[in-house]
Amino acid sequence: MNLVAGLGARTLAMLQGLGHAAVFFLDLLRVLPGALRRFYLVVHQIHAIGNRSLLIILASGLAVGFVLALQMYYALVTYGATESLGLIVNLSLVRELGPVVTALLFAGRAGTSLTAEIGLMKAGEQLAAMELMAVDPRQRVLAPRFIGGIVAMPLLAAMFSAVGILGAWVVAVGLIGVDGGNFWSIMQSGVDVWRDVGNGIVKAAVFGVICTAVALYQGYETEATPEGVAYATTRTVVIASLGVLGMDFVLTALMFSTP
Repeated sequence: MNLVAGLGARTLAMLQGLGHAAVFFLDLLRVLPGALRRFYLVVHQIHAIGNRSLLIILASGLAVGFVLALQMYYALVTYGATESLGLIVNLSLVRELGPVVTALLFAGRAGTSLTAEIGLMKAGEQLAAMELMAVDPRQRVLAPRFIGGIVAMPLLAAMFSAVGILGAWVVAVGLIGVDGGNFWSIMQSGVDVWRDVGNGIVKAAVFGVICTAVALYQGYETEATPEGVAYATTRTVVIASLGVLGMDFVLTALMFSTP
């Protein structure tokens, strides 16, 4: 009976936490129009979130492109299908690797930064001071960061995919010796802008919502102590990464299940 009672208590606590997170997310959506009236705050957050994540995104995209070209070439050369190398690399990046890897890197770099920033503002009672001055911290602090994350994420994913394709071209054409014209021509003929690239951008935007909302929620609801901020930062990476991977399966099944 104690085991059943403990399981029930944990289940109720989990449901209560999910409900609280849903209410927080709806409140965040409610204050978005007010945040857009201070558009300079949104622009500042796009720069802070996106530009400061650019280096790791570009470096990771280049490395993924290098490795992907090598691995795909070794697999395709066995069947004499090396002419499809450019197409496979492009589809792999714009459909899956670009949005997913960018989201995981985004959660680890920008997500933890947002959580720590909001958590330290709460620990320093800055958010409480805003409420005393009749300033809604959700609208003034959280909403611009939320919009900034949603805007920055698809841009970072597009740059990840573009740099990855260039890295794959360098390895395939410059190192392995694949025909450059064939590499680009089959890519252009086999990749659809709306179905492939467009769906990848939609994925990235959804992942941006997940990562940014989780980071802001963990920072806003953390305990106002150094240990609480550190624990919230860890939870941000874990929850956002799991949410991205789970949502990726759902979106892939919805977008690419029909020809």
